[in-house]
Amino acid sequence: MVLAFAQDENKKEEKEMKKGWSFGVLPTATYSVDNGFQAGLFGDVYYYGDGSTYPDPVHKISWEGSYFTHSHRMRLYLAYDSKYLIPKMRVNASVTYVTDPLYSFWGFNGPAAMQNYDVWSSRKLTVPSAADPTVLNNVNYYGMSRDMLRVLANVQGQIVPHLNWAAGVNFWHWKAGAMRDNGVKDGDVKRYYNTDLTLFETYKTLGIIHEDEANGGNALEINAGVVYDTRDMEAAPNKGIWAEAYLNGNVLQHQYLKACVYFRHYIDIPIHIPAGDPVFAYRLAWQQTIAGETPLYMIQNVPLLVQRNMISEGFGSSNTIRGIRENRILTEGFAWANTELRIKLVKFKLFNQYFYIAVNPFFDAGIITKPFRAAEFEKVAVEGKVYDPKLAAIGQETLIYDSSKIRDVIMSAGAGLKIAMNQNFIVSAEFAKCLYKPLDAGLWIGIGINYQF
Repeated sequence: MVLAFAQDENKKEEKEMKKGWSFGVLPTATYSVDNGFQAGLFGDVYYYGDGSTYPDPVHKISWEGSYFTHSHRMRLYLAYDSKYLIPKMRVNASVTYVTDPLYSFWGFNGPAAMQNYDVWSSRKLTVPSAADPTVLNNVNYYGMSRDMLRVLANVQGQIVPHLNWAAGVNFWHWKAGAMRDNGVKDGDVKRYYNTDLTLFETYKTLGIIHEDEANGGNALEINAGVVYDTRDMEAAPNKGIWAEAYLNGNVLQHQYLKACVYFRHYIDIPIHIPAGDPVFAYRLAWQQTIAGETPLYMIQNVPLLVQRNMISEGFGSSNTIRGIRENRILTEGFAWANTELRIKLVKFKLFNQYFYIAVNPFFDAGIITKPFRAAEFEKVAVEGKVYDPKLAAIGQETLIYDSSKIRDVIMSAGAGLKIAMNQNFIVSAEFAKCLYKPLDAGLWIGIGINYQF
């Protein structure tokens, strides 16, 4: 790796340049309310060649292997991204495998899916086992299981400068069902979750989750559209526009067609501080099913042509509306906005690598534009409200759905801290609070890599 120097007529200054290979590896020692502590390793491998493309790499390989203590989630990930493998084309491919024995399922249509703090994800509420009434089981009301294998490949090619066509194929294999609980010791007795008393099982009983999707399935999505990109760099742009519009459809069982529109704008603020000008960044986004119906196992997916995080799913958590639970809003159509101010505090060189530290206060908002299975909810609702019949049988009056809340606007605010190496490997920690009280889950913490958009 070589450091080059640039000189003009008025001054001499050190110019950042990287050649050859660069590696970033970190332990995944993170924590989230949804999944608990994360143990493992993740990292990026960059190849800059002769340095002429810096800060964009010629080739980028990302990987992760990790395990989460609370949800017992395990995930493995390998991805490749390059704008230079094929001249004037971009190639993006990845393989992902995730197991979720205690996956969180909060219901459909976000604000309409009422959140009951007396029963959500705790072992405090115990009920008799269906097989043996003398045995008390714990309740994880918002729990189910799922396993996912995903293989994707996307390609972009130039139409004119800054405007690309885009196409891709994504294959998914899903397994879904009741929680797979290893149990916990309670004295001499091992206690297990009651896998029958869950929102997932209640939705199945009410006919909202259909029999032919409850155990999972396969999807082969094909996408096609256009991309407009004038960013000066990709990982953390200082200026430019990045916009996408495309159709994304499943050609296997449970066929559907989605429209996806994303507009991102990065505005340089000419306050010349030593670490770099601040940047105001915002994203306006819309995703909606325009034909067919999305099955249970694909409803959480947020299609993207270029994956910035290993998993891109669910409206909530680190992908869309920060400050609410992972996959808290599952619906057929959603529009959202993210705004943030990116301020570099300091930059420095260490071990022949270039670093900077930045903060990013932000504000997010979103609203449902098309609810999921509104007709099924209407069939079992009384004046737009649905109560859990299984909890009612044990004396718990629990409201699980209120259709009057569907169009409520969700808002959140917070701030993040970023540490970047060579302008590409960015470690992120963000803290947020949901300003829409019914979905508020306390202080939300998200620790990972990259800016959100």
